[in-house]
Amino acid sequence: MSTNESDHSHEVEGRPPRSHMVVVGLLTVGLLAALAGDAYLWVRSTHLNEQIAQNQADAQTQISALKEATTTLLQQEQQRLEEVAHQVKGVNDSATTAIRRARTEAQKQDADLSQKLAEQQQQVSSEITQLKDTTTSKFREVSTNVEGVKANVETVKSNVASTQSELDKTRADLKRVMGDMGVMSGLIATNSKDLGALRALGERNYFEFDLNKSQNTKRVGDITLTLKKSDPKHNRYSVDVLADDKRLEKRDRTINEPVQLYVSGNSQPYEIVVNQVNKDQIVGYLATPKVKLARR
Repeated sequence: MSTNESDHSHEVEGRPPRSHMVVVGLLTVGLLAALAGDAYLWVRSTHLNEQIAQNQADAQTQISALKEATTTLLQQEQQRLEEVAHQVKGVNDSATTAIRRARTEAQKQDADLSQKLAEQQQQVSSEITQLKDTTTSKFREVSTNVEGVKANVETVKSNVASTQSELDKTRADLKRVMGDMGVMSGLIATNSKDLGALRALGERNYFEFDLNKSQNTKRVGDITLTLKKSDPKHNRYSVDVLADDKRLEKRDRTINEPVQLYVSGNSQPYEIVVNQVNKDQIVGYLATPKVKLARR
């Protein structure tokens, strides 16, 4: 063996093998890591314990505050309920007082109403008695008046009979004459009395007129008249007649002469009768049919 190989052999025999050193190193590192982990866990555990203790202290503080707040709220609510109870008691007392007053007032009003009702009944009884007396008196008065009315009725009957007799006489005095168109006229009135009798007969419509020459035209019934000339000495006159938008001249007509004209829608003629002829004036009436029948 050489000298180098002898030296190497001695070194190997003097220290452990390299593999044992690696294992020891690894174990040492593991141990240190385990110690470090334990230290971290202990620190973490201590920190958590402190935090739990702090949380418990905070929770205890909050619970105490909540208890105090709850106690305060309960006290306030109890005080409020006591006040409400006091108010309710006051309202009940007021209601009881009001009911007593209302009952007293109702009793008083009932007594007053009963008294007024009794007074009114007495007054009504007195008025009924007075009304009976008045009715009896009025009945006697009416009976007396009825007798007077009977007498008045008899008088009216007598007056009506007299008027009828006079009207019959007036009718007998009325005449029918031939009109200026050759048509037999109706009954002719020569004065206001005769005209009243004609109206009473009710056979025709009558429109009185008073026509002056100074007037341009005058509407009479549904025609228009214009006086052209009047001759009082000979009782003659001339007029223009406007009917159905047609102008017709009636010249030199005499007093109480039926001046006739036909108007559309009528089978009988209109008649103008003048009873008075004065200077520049005529007075008379227009007679028209009551029933309009067209001429065939």
